[in-house]
Amino acid sequence: SMSFHQCGGNVGDVVNIPIPQWVRDVGATDPDIFYTNRGGTRNIEYLTLGVDDQPLFQGRTAVQMYADYMASFRENMKKFLDAGTIVDIEVGLGPAGEMRYPSYPQSQGWVFPGIGEFICNDKYLEADFKAAAAKAGHPEWELPDDAGEYNDTPEKTQFFKDNGTYLTEKGKFFLSWYSNKLIKHGDKILDEANKVFLGCRVQLAIKISGIHWWYRVPNHAA
Repeated sequence: SMSFHQCGGNVGDVVNIPIPQWVRDVGATDPDIFYTNRGGTRNIEYLTLGVDDQPLFQGRTAVQMYADYMASFRENMKKFLDAGTIVDIEVGLGPAGEMRYPSYPQSQGWVFPGIGEFICNDKYLEADFKAAAAKAGHPEWELPDDAGEYNDTPEKTQFFKDNGTYLTEKGKFFLSWYSNKLIKHGDKILDEANKVFLGCRVQLAIKISGIHWWYRVPNHAA
């Protein structure tokens, strides 16, 4: 498992292993490198995908750091890779290693079956959304402020309730932007993994969250 995330604060975590100190040192002066909710609370489990292409880490971007780690692994574990001892490599893409946002952190008070929150209020993702909205002809659009908090139910929110914001042009645009940022994040890191492990007899794997505990038709708020 290529763990680019903190162990600690998620279901089943029995130890605490933070991300490297030298990465957290960057966060001390630029806390926006971490995922941030609408209330301004930071989540230090994993770097926001907003810094995937930002050279903030001693001149490297987040994706370059992940690629360098994988290249070092291939070099140092060459004999095990060549011998077929290592057969699977799971590439971490987010909190708990999963390709997702940290939308329901127990460490910040979320409890089952709360719907969680959109987590895109660091300055890098905010700027990305504003640029995308302006390109779409709507520079006035802002990130959602009506989607509730971690422990709400869909009906309590303007965004997810029946005939809510999610059905509007603005809502659909946001959801498309939000989900596609995650897909692009996965693509970037897996592109690097494919280059690094080209020629190795290993299967590459990732973890994707299942459909969660609260499902509604035609939308789901999980």
